[in-house]
Amino acid sequence: QVQLVESGGGSVQPGGSLRLSCQASGLDFRANVMSWFRQAPGKERETVGSTAAWTSSTVIYLDDVKGRFTISRDNARNTVYLQMVNLKPEDTAVYFCAARHYTSPDYDYWGQGTQVIVSS
Repeated sequence: QVQLVESGGGSVQPGGSLRLSCQASGLDFRANVMSWFRQAPGKERETVGSTAAWTSSTVIYLDDVKGRFTISRDNARNTVYLQMVNLKPEDTAVYFCAARHYTSPDYDYWGQGTQVIVSS
């Protein structure tokens, strides 16, 4: 059974930092694209960024977070991270990780999400 378990969310003041973790089990981690998404209340889900299967190269898709968010993965720990610095109130959202086998066009597995609240 595949499981993705996020952790590290919480409440932080503007300018603060958080590191989200997503630990995967039950899948061939290195063969999966691992991505972070977020969804704010009343808004559509956004793709924050991804880390590739095999090469572990990373990309941030969301212009608003470029330079502030970094994705990384540790294949030995089956874990993908989202490091967030200089957080802004507009970063408030539920953050999800998801896994997609490199041969699949769709994300097959999703975590339960972790809440991030940025507020003074």
